[in-house]
Amino acid sequence: MSVIDLQGIFTAYEGGDKSVIRDLSLHVDRGEFVVVGGPNSAGKTTLLESINGLVKITHGRANVLGLNVLKQGDEVRQRVGYVIQNFYFDPFTPFTVQQVVMMGRFGHMGLLNRPNKSDYEAAERALMLVGIEDLADKRIGTLSGGQQQKVMIAHNIAKAPEVMMLDEPFSNLDFQAREFLQGVFSRMARDGVPILMVAHAFDGLPDIPIHLVVMNRGQITSDWFCGADEVEEVIRKECGVARDEGRKRCSSR
Repeated sequence: MSVIDLQGIFTAYEGGDKSVIRDLSLHVDRGEFVVVGGPNSAGKTTLLESINGLVKITHGRANVLGLNVLKQGDEVRQRVGYVIQNFYFDPFTPFTVQQVVMMGRFGHMGLLNRPNKSDYEAAERALMLVGIEDLADKRIGTLSGGQQQKVMIAHNIAKAPEVMMLDEPFSNLDFQAREFLQGVFSRMARDGVPILMVAHAFDGLPDIPIHLVVMNRGQITSDWFCGADEVEEVIRKECGVARDEGRKRCSSR
């Protein structure tokens, strides 16, 4: 059974009368590294929101980790990590970096319980894995945009997600930071956690088979497996490929 199983879904934002995602099907298995590409307003972010149960699915079937997204969305969100695009903390936000990362543990310990030893250890591991342990005691609102982005990645890693989704996670980071974090995500994929990443920049992708999903106008136009060095070229060539050409693979898993 696929970890993510979408079959013929249509989604619409609350109050909207037009479907943003239309008749979309996608299957993602354990350990896959998925890159979602395509033009602006193609529906890439809406795809992630649909998987996480944040937009209304009006038709079709959507199962994540064996859970029905329509009926069990809260449980899906507890088990899925999601780093949103351009998250910003006000300079007066009182929480420290360590506290924000620890909030990723709330799904495990409950809002009314105090962190235990394993929660502190998970938060510390996440800080070290992302390379921001030296920022632990700083207030998050005082950090740069790139540093805040790293904190939110650590927050989601501390959550110990069974699926990790990232929406333009490197927009505020330099190449060295992107390459370092891509290595973190590739290790997660090797450990069986599917990675879904919406991106416009494709440098620094890990040297592993990439499950490439190209979207346009709310639909998947191409669904490929290819090498990291092929991703950008494939997206350029395949953005206009008709949907009925079906699923393709340009190299093995």
